Amino acid sequence: MDLFMMNCELLATCSALGYLEGDVYHKEPDCLESVKDLIRYLRHEDDTRDIRQQLGAGQILQNDLLPIITQHTQDKPLFDACIRLMVNLTQPALLCFGKVPDDPAFRHHFLQVTSYLQAYKEAFADEKIFTVLSETLYNLLQLDWEQRAEEDNLLIERVLLLVRNVLHVPADPYEEKNVDDDASVHDKLLWAVHMSGLDDLLKFLACAQSEQQWSFHILEIISLMFRDQTPELLVNAGQMRSAQEKQKDMQELELLRQKELAEKRSRTLLRGSRHSRFRGSYVIEGLKSVGEKDVIFHHGLHNYKNYSHDVGKPVRRVPKRKQVAQDSESRRRSALNVRLFLREFCIDFLENCYNRLMYLVKEGLIRERAQQHDETYYLWALTFFMAFNRGQNFRPDVVSETMSIRTFHFIEKNITNYYEMILTDKSDATSWSRRMHLALKAYQELLLTVNEMDRSKDENIRHSSSVIKSNIFYLMEFREIFLTLLRKFDERMQPRSFLRDLVESTHLFLRMLERFCKGRNNLVVQKRRVKRRKRSKKSLQTEPSTEDLEQTWQIVSQELISSGFQLSESLAEGVVPFDAASETPVSEQRTEALVKIQDCIISRSGPEALSLLRAARAVWPEGETFGSVDVEPEEELELLKQILFTKLPRSVPLDSALEEEDGVELEEEEELESVAVSETEFNFLDFIKRFANPAVVRPYIVLLRTYSQNSSHTNHCIARMLHRLAVDLKMEALLYQLSVFSLFNKILGDPAAAAYQELVTFAKYVLNRFFVFAAQNNKAFVELLFWKTVGAVREMTEGYHKDGEGTKKKGKWTPEEEEQLQRLYEEHKDSGVPDIVETLLPLLSSSRTRRDVVTHMVSMGLVDSVKDLKKERKGTRIVLWTEEQEQELQVLFEEFKDSDDVLGNILKRITAKRSRARIVDKILSMGLASDRRDLYKKRQRRPPGRSAGMTEEEFFDVTGESQEKDMDYEEEDEEEEEDKSEQDDEDDDEDQPAISARRGQKSTSRNISSEKIHSVRNMVQTLQQQGLSGPVLWLQNCLNRTADDREEDGVSHPVALVPLTEENEDAMENRAFQKLLHTVGIRAPSDGQESFWRISASLSVDQLRKLAVSLDPVETEAEGDSEGNQDTSRAVEMEAEEEEDNQDLRAQALRALLLSRQRKHTSAESKDSTSCEGSSDSVEPSDRIEKRISKKRSRVLDDDDEDDQRDISDLDPLSRSQFDRSLDSDRESPAAPAKRRYKRVLSDEEDEDN
Repeated sequence: MDLFMMNCELLATCSALGYLEGDVYHKEPDCLESVKDLIRYLRHEDDTRDIRQQLGAGQILQNDLLPIITQHTQDKPLFDACIRLMVNLTQPALLCFGKVPDDPAFRHHFLQVTSYLQAYKEAFADEKIFTVLSETLYNLLQLDWEQRAEEDNLLIERVLLLVRNVLHVPADPYEEKNVDDDASVHDKLLWAVHMSGLDDLLKFLACAQSEQQWSFHILEIISLMFRDQTPELLVNAGQMRSAQEKQKDMQELELLRQKELAEKRSRTLLRGSRHSRFRGSYVIEGLKSVGEKDVIFHHGLHNYKNYSHDVGKPVRRVPKRKQVAQDSESRRRSALNVRLFLREFCIDFLENCYNRLMYLVKEGLIRERAQQHDETYYLWALTFFMAFNRGQNFRPDVVSETMSIRTFHFIEKNITNYYEMILTDKSDATSWSRRMHLALKAYQELLLTVNEMDRSKDENIRHSSSVIKSNIFYLMEFREIFLTLLRKFDERMQPRSFLRDLVESTHLFLRMLERFCKGRNNLVVQKRRVKRRKRSKKSLQTEPSTEDLEQTWQIVSQELISSGFQLSESLAEGVVPFDAASETPVSEQRTEALVKIQDCIISRSGPEALSLLRAARAVWPEGETFGSVDVEPEEELELLKQILFTKLPRSVPLDSALEEEDGVELEEEEELESVAVSETEFNFLDFIKRFANPAVVRPYIVLLRTYSQNSSHTNHCIARMLHRLAVDLKMEALLYQLSVFSLFNKILGDPAAAAYQELVTFAKYVLNRFFVFAAQNNKAFVELLFWKTVGAVREMTEGYHKDGEGTKKKGKWTPEEEEQLQRLYEEHKDSGVPDIVETLLPLLSSSRTRRDVVTHMVSMGLVDSVKDLKKERKGTRIVLWTEEQEQELQVLFEEFKDSDDVLGNILKRITAKRSRARIVDKILSMGLASDRRDLYKKRQRRPPGRSAGMTEEEFFDVTGESQEKDMDYEEEDEEEEEDKSEQDDEDDDEDQPAISARRGQKSTSRNISSEKIHSVRNMVQTLQQQGLSGPVLWLQNCLNRTADDREEDGVSHPVALVPLTEENEDAMENRAFQKLLHTVGIRAPSDGQESFWRISASLSVDQLRKLAVSLDPVETEAEGDSEGNQDTSRAVEMEAEEEEDNQDLRAQALRALLLSRQRKHTSAESKDSTSCEGSSDSVEPSDRIEKRISKKRSRVLDDDDEDDQRDISDLDPLSRSQFDRSLDSDRESPAAPAKRRYKRVLSDEEDEDN
């Protein structure tokens, strides 16, 4: 802007400031008033910031304001006004315009203001100016807190803001084209700050306890001082280069030299030794031109590699919203003296100020005492100073304030917030992305510091790092953050530098996690799962009964009478009986007011109801609906009673009246979400599997494209992650993509490929695996065109699904089917059926779901909406009980009140079908029963030995544990009945088909073929010969326990077989044992999803027990046992053919089995022939009886004898004698089988402990 274009009044005001003669500034008498006028002008400038531009063009700050504050410091009012004006003039351009303008005209004004600010910054690079500012600040800080006036605090803040504004001015890239180690304007400014001693004052303000209010200003100034610096450069400032650094530089130089020689050699081979005037023309075979002929190339062969079909074509313009985000980082090396000064500043700041200042700033951020986006300075300071501390004699104590889990959580919360703002505030997505990058670097620095602590020689420091790592790895949000950021990476909003830091941080985190897991056998971590449950909406509340209303009125009336009908001030003045925001006019809201009064009385809030009544009387006095103006308190009490007992019309809420039309079965349910937090054992390989995703692989490939510009560490991080996926997880097919192979080809063809040996080795590995895969899959080259998920990789390697397999295709409606549907609808729409869709479904020629039929009827126009075809629930029309229904319920209750299942019998015979809960409530309300438990189903207790369906195990249970079992069963029945009573009609309707299907399954799969049992016993004999008797016994115990659990719970779930001993683990890998598992019906683990064999849920309790019996050990040594085995095989063969006998035969069979076992023990002890004959004679009748008993009741007890013999051999002599005496007592006592079962239970528990 030209000086002559300045406003006349503004020019006159500037002229009245004074003039500069040589180095002496002479101020005018009206200088102070002129400065105040300039402040007033700036307050009223327009959107183009015209006043600011005119003052900048006139160089008022350089020629007038700066000389005034340096030469007229004693004039305090003038000095304060000049500081105030300079703070306004140096204000950042972004604050003036709000953002970088898009309009070209405003953008020009923005750039003009920025150029003036850069001129101001250059003028401030003077030691005299900062000396005046530092002396002024020092004098003010010398005052005690009580002696400081408000003007003193304002001046301190303005001086700090002035320094902040000057340091914030960006550098001019066109004017400052200095090389490294040369002093820039910013360096000159920093040196002036240092020479004036202002840096020492900043450190004092950062650590002084009485100056806490300036903490944010100090942190912002420090961050701007180190804007162009890196911690590594400051750490190495003034120090001799180490041999390692020199070696690294020599390697980089040698790499560049080799690359240059390789390129020169390739050019020499393509170009002839003699120069030719004629470039020549060549035909590129195999590459077609526009026509059918090959392309003719009119350039030299050395240019062939640069040939492209796009040569000569206009460059395709990329839309702005699709352009890749550009890096805004600018790093340069300052002059040596500036770096040395900044290095000493960092050391002193860490030693004395860091922990206190960061604590104050963090507290201000948490308590929201800071300005918007001030957390970015906190994140920068954390990153910079902790990195400097790592390089400069690492000391964890000087950064202890930011080494905590709270800091990790704070940064993680900010990263999440920044990502959400990138998605919502897309107009300012670049700024949010920059802040997110700062937070990511802070998180990375925390991990680097923890990793550095882990390598410390101090045991306490290593223990602290272990505690921090255990907390980081335990919490889910800290583990998932890098995976989430990789999946959500968008190169349009996030620059390449962000991706580089993200990849390096992920590499560091995974390396720390892997090392942490290797040192521990099992790592327990937190797991969060979102649970979704459905809850039915209660649209209408149940109306209170007359008795409840009478009781409520007694309480409310007594409360009002005792208070003397006096109201508090809040109730008397703050109650409004109408809704001013409602669409209904106030004059028509009387009914709503009455409803509010009634609700208050029902909730027993008498004073509130009375205040509403009086307020409504004042709003609607006409008609005396709420009483007359001069009504007495007794009349008000009677009026409240009438309102309470009156049935008022209540409006249905709009939300409950509206129903969605896109669903078919419109159930009034809402889906609720709750987060369930649990703990689980962590597996590092399973965690790595989550990175096997194209959304994660793609960012790594994006960063790999710039491999020649990346550092060696960045390329190593990329190669290590791809190696984890391709080699550790065997998911190399994720990289079978054409763009990836093109990049590999570029790496392999690079003349300097020797410098990227890790990338070259990995690329060769993936390519070799691909060509092996291509020889087996003829679609491999087509698959190169697409990024692949884990499912696609599995299909490629294991085989593709057949067409239509695993997918459900909706069949289209043919014209004939549409005509049939319309005809059936016309026939039945007036028939009066409750659900016309259920009527039409079986009449259609093609099988269709209810959803298909309803949707197509709406699309054909047969009905207006799916609400017209809503499936009516069972019992929804039944609301009230009629007298006939109550009499019927009373008759049924009197008839079945002495039965075992009162409620079940009533449900079966009642005419009006209702839910279990409604019937129970009605019985209780009618006084027919006093307790819910009287209606529950009673379990029949059967005496020992007389049960019709008693198995051998139940026979043993009765003798020893009958009372405890019955008590447990009663408690379980009560809980089951309570749960059932809380279910509604829908639950009953859904449970009945499930129960019937379960019964059908039991009835159809009750018997097991004798061939299968024979094969199982043969396998058991083979495994016994191989020494696998223990695993077979363990399998038998598992089947028995599963059968008991399913019988008690009534629910069948797959049960995993978890081997806890080495013997069982080895058996699970034995093919013969696996064949036995298959034969028994145990399912093998599915690929990649399960780890253990599982007992199928389809096996019933009877089947499990029969299979367990078939696993009994086969004895072939003892002669007496051979007869028992023959009897067992015959009994097993007859099991599938014979039906159940009557009660007496079963009881006789059990007694015969017990008798035969006792006789066998007798024969084992006595050696004379007479006892053997007696034993054989006694077994014969039991064999005849065993042929008739069913499979469930014929448990062979030879295995018990074998266990007893084995147990006897393991006992000491004293215990063995006691055991012999117990056998003698078994011959006399009929309850001896209970002892035998007790020993079998003990053996099962010992097997579990092993």
